[in-house]
Amino acid sequence: MSILPGPGWWAGLPPAAGAAVMATGIISVALHMTGHETASLVALVISVVLWLVLAVDFTARLVGDRGRFRAEADTPAALTAVAATTVIGTRLSLLGWQTVAAALLALAAVLWPGLLFNVVRHWRRRMPGGAFLGCVATQGLAVLAAVLAAACHQDWLARAALAAFCLGLLLYVAALFRFDLREVVGGAGDHWVAGGALSISALAGSKLTASPVWSGSAHTALRTVTLVTLALSLVWYVILLAAELRHPRPRYDIRRWATVFPLGMTATACLSVAEPAGIAWLVPLGDFLLWIAVVAWLVTVAVLVSSHLDARRRPHRRGGPAG
Repeated sequence: MSILPGPGWWAGLPPAAGAAVMATGIISVALHMTGHETASLVALVISVVLWLVLAVDFTARLVGDRGRFRAEADTPAALTAVAATTVIGTRLSLLGWQTVAAALLALAAVLWPGLLFNVVRHWRRRMPGGAFLGCVATQGLAVLAAVLAAACHQDWLARAALAAFCLGLLLYVAALFRFDLREVVGGAGDHWVAGGALSISALAGSKLTASPVWSGSAHTALRTVTLVTLALSLVWYVILLAAELRHPRPRYDIRRWATVFPLGMTATACLSVAEPAGIAWLVPLGDFLLWIAVVAWLVTVAVLVSSHLDARRRPHRRGGPAG
């Protein structure tokens, strides 16, 4: 019995699968930042392959199944297309591939307004954690733009990153008022984005704080906002972890990748904020949180494979398919 999915398996993937790219990509970034280059490159390859698979599926639905495309484009999970693209772009920029990273920023910027508009106009009360993906996608643009601004010495990109950063914070506040707090104890995995959205905001803030474009009071304000968002993300981390321990949810759900992403993003934010904020102890904290994220990634993969194997065996337990 093969553990691999059959031909055309990607056609059944929902937009939420983009969180797997985000999780793997941000862990690659954090591994690079901590000097684990081989592991980082392995994670990068996995995330790029997943991104390509989802990009092909995205295009196929846009061209051949407009009804399904429109229905899925209205859900918050659709914004993982933007966020995943910016995460991959950020890692490729750190690798020195600035042209490819710039192309991915352009692609994400083209996708972002239409998807964000569709998602926001379908917001309602008592939403799951996916409501925060508007903030995540917008801050993803801010991170990649700020990284490219530093690498290519383009001040206008830094200013664009600041605009996205501010908008992302507003989107977070708007989503927070619509978030169903009961998801903390009963969510299927994407409730962790409530904290992860603040972590990516802190990451964006750290890149802006490190930029030479701002000095004086502007720099101080950026540093303060960055530290506040990081502190709040760590508070969320503790609350959500305590809720997971109190109310375990071991069954696999594709939204569990939206748990792994915030774990990796919080680690990355700590590592990134440490230097521009001048807080050295954030480095060992980020290193510790990174390995929690790596373990969570491995466990999620293991549970996914186990669930797939169990699903494949189930017909045989019932006597096999008729025929």
